[in-house]
Amino acid sequence: MDTAAIRARVEEHVRRHELIRPGGEVTCLVSGGADSTSLWHALSALGYRVSALHVNHALRGAESAEDARFCRDVLGAEVVEAPADPASATEAELRDLRYAVARDRLRATGHTASDQVETILYRLATSGTMTGIRVHRDDGVVRPLLPLWREETEAYCRAEGLAFRTDSSNDGTVRGLIRCEIVPALRRLHPQAERNVLAALEEPAALPQPIARAIAELLAAPTGSRRADLGGGRVAVREREAVWLERAPASLDRGPVSWGPWRIEASRPGLRVRGWRAGDRLARRAKKVQDLFVDAKVPRSERDAWPLVVRGDEVVAVPGVATAPGWEDAVTATREEPA
Repeated sequence: MDTAAIRARVEEHVRRHELIRPGGEVTCLVSGGADSTSLWHALSALGYRVSALHVNHALRGAESAEDARFCRDVLGAEVVEAPADPASATEAELRDLRYAVARDRLRATGHTASDQVETILYRLATSGTMTGIRVHRDDGVVRPLLPLWREETEAYCRAEGLAFRTDSSNDGTVRGLIRCEIVPALRRLHPQAERNVLAALEEPAALPQPIARAIAELLAAPTGSRRADLGGGRVAVREREAVWLERAPASLDRGPVSWGPWRIEASRPGLRVRGWRAGDRLARRAKKVQDLFVDAKVPRSERDAWPLVVRGDEVVAVPGVATAPGWEDAVTATREEPA
């Protein structure tokens, strides 16, 4: 097994869903099984500051005590005792007990795609809802291993020489019933059954929350003209009924700026590059930039992406088109034509 490739999949998932800050702290909730052991190892190898926590419910006597010892001695885990009554405790109650511990920290669990399939099937059968395990819970629990299958975490542990524990009570749980009987039956119906179950849960990618909120505020604003910074060098612009995206202004004080095919440099301080806005006029001239585009035969399709060099709100240069009087030597702009 290529364990580096496994870790790359985990890292891509973590970054895409912003689960853990780069190099940030995270506490792995570990049971000693292959899933949580590979979680603990992979996140450590990826450069996160990882600690481990084991919650001991003491449901299986000596076996539970051995699990706790393994997590403490091998994974360096803090062990918290949270005894439960084996005759009455439900899986949901035990989970709530575990998640009630260390709520002041970012915590990660070893849930995999296999767990996701089992959860979907359970909720579909018991409530008729097609929902699964959340990537990021509201109480600060994240699931970095959801792209991996259970077989992959076990293979990862073997490839990295990691010992792990096996819970003898798993098969007697509701999940064990789904895992041991229902999933194998579905595989007999179709070899890709588990992946097809996952596919049924997939939704179109949603906008990140801050961007969705900024756009909603932009559209709801009573004024006819408004701008919203979306981060990453993007700005959403509303002019009356029209809405579009443009690049955020870039300072020329820090050196040359690449803007599409243009490379722009300035010999005076305080200049920036930004996109064209309706109503822009060249400094010290009454003519609108839009009219300059028309005179220079700049295609309409290229105007929104055309760079302007500005000082404050004044347009001092339209590269390749015109320069304001007194600014002729301040800006150098070259355009690389496509090959």
